[in-house]
Amino acid sequence: MPLAPGVVLVTVPGGGLAVRTPDGTFLRVDTAGTEPHAATALLTGRPAPDGAPAAAPGTRPGPGPGTRPAVDSSPEPDPEPGSDRLTAAFAEAGYTGDTPPPPLTGRTVAVLGDPVLTAPLTRFVRDAGGLTRTVTPEEAATLDGDRTAVVWCLDGPVPPGLWDDADRLPDRGTAWLRTHREGAHAWIEPPATGPGDVTSAHVRLRRLAATPAHRELAALWAGHGTPDNGPRHSEASAALTAALLTADLLAWAAGAPPAVRRRLRRLDLRDLAVTGHPVLPVPDVAPLPAPASGAVPPTPAPAPAPGPAPSVRPA
Repeated sequence: MPLAPGVVLVTVPGGGLAVRTPDGTFLRVDTAGTEPHAATALLTGRPAPDGAPAAAPGTRPGPGPGTRPAVDSSPEPDPEPGSDRLTAAFAEAGYTGDTPPPPLTGRTVAVLGDPVLTAPLTRFVRDAGGLTRTVTPEEAATLDGDRTAVVWCLDGPVPPGLWDDADRLPDRGTAWLRTHREGAHAWIEPPATGPGDVTSAHVRLRRLAATPAHRELAALWAGHGTPDNGPRHSEASAALTAALLTADLLAWAAGAPPAVRRRLRRLDLRDLAVTGHPVLPVPDVAPLPAPASGAVPPTPAPAPAPGPAPSVRPA
């Protein structure tokens, strides 16, 4: 049985046999008396290097030099003590076995948005074994299934109300991922994989609460600004954004721990610096009561007095 991907056996001079795990950890191996080169051949199915004797599975060590081999009339050779235990221990630890399928095998990722981002994302998803399909905004809002994800990529701001319908996808078990650009920053929002996760509406509310310029930011999102003219995504920033989205898809396929579903990332397109920000869903609250009938309307505020000359300062 072959070694699992990323597992390496290391014969340490004077130190026996060690195994390097896929995450880079070195572990010493108790070979139960089997010579390290022979144990390596046993676990890999390859000849022992440097002419060292290799113990085949289920056989005894060969005779020493200058002796005639003993004749064994039994139907099957006696297993070598320790060889079965050694192979069983490696299998139990997950260090041997066939190559596992790609992580997105059996998953469907519906992609829509700007091609500068959807093109690399589609390649990365297919490399990870996932199926991709291009959908319209209307189709995206109707998808259903716990093995389906929707990824919406924008190389610009989000028009008002564009993502409202898609925010309901997690309630049906469909994963919901998205990214957009505001000026020189791309925002990669956390994946929402089920009811109660962070949606795009939650991200907006949290961002408004975190800035003193909440009125200005809300006005910008509502479309009361001049067109956002860049800088647009470069090939490098688009590939990095697609890679971060793919990482979130891999986490979704593996179960998406809360740390992933509560992480908002900002990518600076000028230097490709990525910063992470924790974000929580916003709980529902009761609506404000309606004003009582016959209530006196508020008095209009007087017109402001002429102010100082125009200037640009932080909000």
